[in-house]
Amino acid sequence: MSTDDKRVREFAYQIWESEGKPEGQEARHWEMARKLAEAEALAPKKSTKATAAKSAAGKANGALDGNASETKPKVKAKAKPAAASKVIPPGEKAVEKKPRAAKKPPIT
Repeated sequence: MSTDDKRVREFAYQIWESEGKPEGQEARHWEMARKLAEAEALAPKKSTKATAAKSAAGKANGALDGNASETKPKVKAKAKPAAASKVIPPGEKAVEKKPRAAKKPPIT
């Protein structure tokens, strides 16, 4: 069994477990796993040693300059799409939220 076959098997098992171990879905799980393994094989790979060396060099340069923020810009986290907050699980009712009223300044 090749490494690729082992990876497909691992993916298929993870998919099967994540779906609650249903019966009769083997073909679909194997196809999904095969596609995941292909995508993983085509993705560019980063060496952990090279990544660690780059981060250590960046830290050292920042320490010498006295300004570490110039070596690496900060990246903001991506916001979830608005539709993601509106997903309602089956069997639950949609609850409309009332808009919050602006807070009044304290009376002095």
